[in-house]
Amino acid sequence: MPKKHKQHDEEHMDETWLIPYADLLTLLLALFIVLFASSNIDIKKYDQLIISLNSAFNSGSGMLEFTSAFPRDQDKATDSTKEVEEKDPDEAKAVTESQLMDLEKLKKELDRYIANRGLQSEVETNLNRNQLMITIRDHALFDSGSAEVKESARELGVAISEILVNYPDYEIVVSGHTDNRPIHTAEFESNWDLSTKRAVNFMKIFLENPDQNPGRFHAAGYGEYRPIDTNETAEGRAKNRRVEISIFKYTDAVDTGNEPQPSYQIRTDSGS
Repeated sequence: MPKKHKQHDEEHMDETWLIPYADLLTLLLALFIVLFASSNIDIKKYDQLIISLNSAFNSGSGMLEFTSAFPRDQDKATDSTKEVEEKDPDEAKAVTESQLMDLEKLKKELDRYIANRGLQSEVETNLNRNQLMITIRDHALFDSGSAEVKESARELGVAISEILVNYPDYEIVVSGHTDNRPIHTAEFESNWDLSTKRAVNFMKIFLENPDQNPGRFHAAGYGEYRPIDTNETAEGRAKNRRVEISIFKYTDAVDTGNEPQPSYQIRTDSGS
């Protein structure tokens, strides 16, 4: 008689654990690559790395997509200045002194206009080594909850634009800011919308000047997230409601092979 063979099911070890283990190893590898890349202050390569990782792991989106961990404009300005100083310290010093002279001249022109029109309580200028700040109180530019520039404020915008025509080498960034009181209207769903619209509307006054180059203007809205004072008091909230105009001077004294970088800013305050 033929022998009967017992059939035994082959026992296999459950290998599903290999999948999360492989994913973990991949994520650790990505982490080490990011740490290594971020130790090198080459922002362009860092951004390229993040884009590649996003594409590989998250189809182009995910928690690695926030590549603004470094303050780009300020870092670029510092790096550019250092590079100029390393190549020619005397020339870098001359460039810095020239820019400071420009800023002082610009401040005097603005202060003269402010004094002649009695706007000292609404407009203030401050100068340091790298930037000139103009602060305009919110009630000088907008009604509460509105982004329409007051007719009485248009003259101020036109005057500033005429002055800035004489400084064509400067980039101009107009940014809007509000206090932390929420807004939700048919026109503005949030303070983001309000601050952005205010920045754009004030910038448009500058662009009405046919002598201006629109390519050097930019607009941004920050809502309530960059306060300069407390939001616990009416006075503090009034200071937080503002429009900041940042004017960057490109440093290009030495041909470094890179694009010139901004080296200073201007600010103008107005708000919700």
